[in-house]
Amino acid sequence: MSDLFDSAPRQGKAPLAAALRPRTLDDVFGQEGILKPGSVLRRRIAAGRLGSVILYGPPGVGKTSIARAVGAMMGKEFRPLHATRAGVKDLRELADEARIRPLLIFVDEVHRFSATQADDLLSICEEGTADFMGATTGNPYHALPPALVSRSTILKLEPLSLDEMEGVLARGLAHLRDEGAAATLTPAQMRVIAGRSGGDARRALTTLESLVVGHDGPVAITDAMIDEAYAAAPVNHDRAGDAHYDSISALIKSMRGSDPDATLYWLAHLVHAGEDPRFIARRIMIHASEDVGLADNTALQTAVAALHAVEKIGYPEAQIVLAHAALHIALAPKSNSACRGIGLAMQMVTSEAPKPVPLHLRDTHYAGAAKLGHQGYRFPHDDPRGWVEQDYAPALRRGALYQSDGRGMTFEARAAEHWERVTGRPPVRRHD
Repeated sequence: MSDLFDSAPRQGKAPLAAALRPRTLDDVFGQEGILKPGSVLRRRIAAGRLGSVILYGPPGVGKTSIARAVGAMMGKEFRPLHATRAGVKDLRELADEARIRPLLIFVDEVHRFSATQADDLLSICEEGTADFMGATTGNPYHALPPALVSRSTILKLEPLSLDEMEGVLARGLAHLRDEGAAATLTPAQMRVIAGRSGGDARRALTTLESLVVGHDGPVAITDAMIDEAYAAAPVNHDRAGDAHYDSISALIKSMRGSDPDATLYWLAHLVHAGEDPRFIARRIMIHASEDVGLADNTALQTAVAALHAVEKIGYPEAQIVLAHAALHIALAPKSNSACRGIGLAMQMVTSEAPKPVPLHLRDTHYAGAAKLGHQGYRFPHDDPRGWVEQDYAPALRRGALYQSDGRGMTFEARAAEHWERVTGRPPVRRHD
């Protein structure tokens, strides 16, 4: 199960995460945006018209706890299903039961439903047979059938903040003490556990429990014990989901924004999560041209070399190569002219009538070309300036596609100065 505090066994003492499951919405840590007074969810509960709700967010942020609390507040029996274990038969039985008594049907990992399961769920939602809440770690707009999304209220949950995580841990320590398993944590250690749990309350409580249980008498938690508990703790990262795309987007925007520290942080996040180094190198290579471009032509050379290098060496040494290339992009002066220019050119080619190739630019390497009028081309190298005035594309306004981003002493700026001296024409700049 991917819900918060939903790991209690059928017998014996419940794990700490299960024992601390919030019973009401007021007990839930975080999620102020969707739980505050007057929010959509609160108003729907007050009106007794929940309908269909999708709770979307990372593991351990309270999706199932919120659903259970909603069911209790509305006086409805809570019927949980897991998408990988529930069949069409289960859904139809619940639909029959809902016609007798009010139910709240909750489906965990609803993005794993098959097309047939989704159709039956849609039928329940469409007819209003029962209220429905689904939980998913995947972006609903990508992972769920559009018909289900259009019939549902989408509520996005966020990872818990450090302060909220410390509140969860304080509650956990108090519960353990009441159970006879007292422990001492310094404020700094609380902060470390809160931070290293990545906004996942269940992970933080599970870690706390593993640090405390099994000792004779009160235990003083040490830094070494915390390091051992988190030795293999992963970051929340799904290489096919939002975490994958959001993290690489953060790296790209940090490089584009020329922030070397943020660039290294998001690169480390991706490396720690096990992201394919070739994928990272390919993204760096793209942005060497998209964001640096003509401002520093060596950036593309560095990025291409990085891709070749990581194909040869792999982790852990590949992280050094990736850092080298990513920092080159972050620290290099920026120019978007190549990316912007080809975009404008592609738009022109696909939306306007094609321009004829001028006669003086057409191929002359065959007998009879001159008779067809393919003549008049002037060879720039025959002019001392290396440039002659002639038309290369009819009715194409100068600067319609290429606008210089030349700044400072970049290649593009030096090129603009050179051609202004030769032609007497100042460069066309994007912001002029």
